[in-house]
Amino acid sequence: MDVAALARLQFAVTITSHYLFVPLTLGLAPLLAVMETLYVRTGDETYKRMTKFWGKLFLINFAMGVVTGIVMEFQFGMNWSQYSRFVGDIFGAPLAIEALVAFHLEATFLGVWLFGWERLSKKMHCAAIWLVAFAVNLSALWIVLANSFMQHPVGFAIRNGRAEMTDFAALVLNPYLRVTFPHVLLGGVVTGAFFVLAVSAWHLLRGNHSDFFQRSAHLAAIYGVIGALGLAFSGHAQTQRTVKVQPMKLAAAEALWETENPASFSLFTVGNESQRRDAFAIRIPRLLSLLAYNRLAGAVKGIRDLQAEYEQEYGPGNYVPPVCVTYWSFRVMVGAGLLMIALAGLTLHLSSRGTLPESKWCLRWIPLALVLPYVANTAGWMMAEVGRQPWIVFGVMKTNDAVSPTVSAGMVLTTLILFTAVYGALLVVDVKLLWKYARNGPEAAGAAASDLEY
Repeated sequence: MDVAALARLQFAVTITSHYLFVPLTLGLAPLLAVMETLYVRTGDETYKRMTKFWGKLFLINFAMGVVTGIVMEFQFGMNWSQYSRFVGDIFGAPLAIEALVAFHLEATFLGVWLFGWERLSKKMHCAAIWLVAFAVNLSALWIVLANSFMQHPVGFAIRNGRAEMTDFAALVLNPYLRVTFPHVLLGGVVTGAFFVLAVSAWHLLRGNHSDFFQRSAHLAAIYGVIGALGLAFSGHAQTQRTVKVQPMKLAAAEALWETENPASFSLFTVGNESQRRDAFAIRIPRLLSLLAYNRLAGAVKGIRDLQAEYEQEYGPGNYVPPVCVTYWSFRVMVGAGLLMIALAGLTLHLSSRGTLPESKWCLRWIPLALVLPYVANTAGWMMAEVGRQPWIVFGVMKTNDAVSPTVSAGMVLTTLILFTAVYGALLVVDVKLLWKYARNGPEAAGAAASDLEY
């Protein structure tokens, strides 16, 4: 493997490991804020215990997310110095704002919330967790904004061999950001919901603290239904934006080799990438046109035509992303999303009727379903990033041109092995800590902040 391939693999390992923690932080913080708001409004101590119990698990996950996220920014300078040199004027701005504003805001008010239980009034303490929820999602906004520039570059000009920002407002109002950011937030919502559902179901199956975990499960089910349905609509909007700005990604996600009008949607395709044709395919007529344009007719360009267009526009080269990875990551994401809609809806139905504790068959499945949001989030980002290849900044800079010229394959391979080992160890630690405190139940939730063993 060459330096570019190893650098891509290293970044994939670090970003995937980091993103195992991010969605739970994004989604659990607002749910904690809702729980504490219910406590403030009703005075019911159960909601206070819920806030403390789930808050402890939130803190463990948050700490791991911070630790794993630091390394990525160093990689831009070490492995991707050509990229940093070329777009640093643009890409660095949102990253700096995220660190200096959003992260400091969330860290400050998280400390206020953690140590302020007996020092602040109920309303002030509740305001602190709402500010944490706002800040963690504000942090995500700036990261997604930076990525949106890579997907759909706007507000810049090429001067002296570098991309320089010319319009900060255009960067912030990037149309791609408007469809991607809600999708990321809703991915966090379903992760937080299914995390609470999984732990609650485990305890309910064993008859532990029935009232406590019934309430937790009911709130999480409502939250999960909202998030899962929202993901379907935001994903539809993202598909329609992709048709306009990255048609090759959509064509690869559908293994659509030839332009079609109306375009069919692939249920199952076995393709031959080298020959760019189907070996076997089951397709639904007109459905892809409906998804792309909200009507049963409309041309969706195929890989062959797009390759020819890109060669004319950008010069000779292969502009087709890995079709197999893009195709199946899209289907894994959608499949996991549909399962989450069904399971969250069923859980809400049983919870609303008060029969969830007696539905042992459902309680056995819910903890296993915790993998669904993690699979969907990872597959979604895999499709977004792999489907953009061979570009690191679409239409502006190719991935192979972004690698540092002074690093060797041996250097990158060594750090890849070390990072993989360290991130694997951190993941094990995180799971063990979450399992320890989740299994202990709410009786330990009122302990002092100093007893957190990390």
